[in-house]
Amino acid sequence: MADSAVALEDVASVDIMTELLRRFKCSSKPDKRLILIGPPGSGKGTQSPMIKDDYCLCHLATGDMLRAAVAAKTPLGIKAKEAMDKGELVSDDLVVGIIDEAMKKTSCQKGFILDGFPRTVVQAQKLDEMLEKQGTKIDKVLNFAIDDSILEERITGRWIHPSSGRTYHTKFAPPKVPGLDDVTGEPLIQRKDDTPAVLKSRLEAFHRQTEPVIDYYGSKGILANLPAEKPPKEVTSEVQKVLSS
Repeated sequence: MADSAVALEDVASVDIMTELLRRFKCSSKPDKRLILIGPPGSGKGTQSPMIKDDYCLCHLATGDMLRAAVAAKTPLGIKAKEAMDKGELVSDDLVVGIIDEAMKKTSCQKGFILDGFPRTVVQAQKLDEMLEKQGTKIDKVLNFAIDDSILEERITGRWIHPSSGRTYHTKFAPPKVPGLDDVTGEPLIQRKDDTPAVLKSRLEAFHRQTEPVIDYYGSKGILANLPAEKPPKEVTSEVQKVLSS
């Protein structure tokens, strides 16, 4: 306890006030437990921080949580590391256990956004069972629905200047000279995940695995399909509509 008291003394008053105001504002918000589903490039990453801030939720990305549990050497983290070291997939029960642990954090008091999980119906069922034991359930599943052909245009048009991280898009934000960075004139590259062949296999895997999950939540009446091909601002207002209903 002494450690946190010392740490708090070192925090600027303005930061403490900002955090108190944030918590006060959050106290009146409804609890929300959300799942975001969508293929790569559908805009989940753009909307998720805004939803998180608007509703004072914590963001649970399973990959990050697994790494954190392994680094913190929690009992579940140790088990997960054993599986990874053997080159095995981490079991669904372990992942659900790690989500269960993460949900107990103060930042998750008002609820959470789950991203990247569940990917299968079995995972969705295990998640439901765990939440039921806690006396809670998923409130809404936001499905970022978008046509594959639009995604292909969005993603395969992306080019990057590796040393600065500046990004371009052949259609939406082209460089002044095709293939070259505006500032340095150095050549742009395409990330291997952004090539048509890789995107095609990622989309196929997404549809194969995740379509049944979408149907599963649809049958429970908690699925909201968002028009993810629209500009981000319009998607944001659709999200707000869905979450306020």
